[in-house]
Amino acid sequence: MPQAFRIRRARMGDLDALVALEETSFDHDRVSRAQWRRHLRSDSACVRVAERSGRVLGCLLLFLRRGSRRARLYSIAIAQAARGQGLGAALLASAERQARRRGCDAMRLEVRTDNSAAIALYEKRGYIRREREPGFYENGMDAWRYEKPLS
Repeated sequence: MPQAFRIRRARMGDLDALVALEETSFDHDRVSRAQWRRHLRSDSACVRVAERSGRVLGCLLLFLRRGSRRARLYSIAIAQAARGQGLGAALLASAERQARRRGCDAMRLEVRTDNSAAIALYEKRGYIRREREPGFYENGMDAWRYEKPLS
């Protein structure tokens, strides 16, 4: 059984790990180093990492706009070697807690229509499929838009 992991707020010292996760997890629509740096300093973004033995194995990026009661989960990335160990579900639960703390009563997200693992996770956690977004991603792939009430 793998060692337990912990989820914590990301720090500037995690920047290299965040960029590496982004590059190995996504072929397109990547968050750049400059964008990660900006998000780490931003009051409207929440960046969390899952780590084990000091090694970052996953991350989430959540947007919390001032004046909005809806949070937007931008991404969850899990290192290939750590997939299937519950990190995605734990990061998702962490994002929901952060959104509630900021006064949000719903969370939205988009997911590639061919990402069956992520779709299964979101639907298992109570996310409701709202609509298809044609050509949503840089490469022209469609997305499903999901939403979940948090209250």
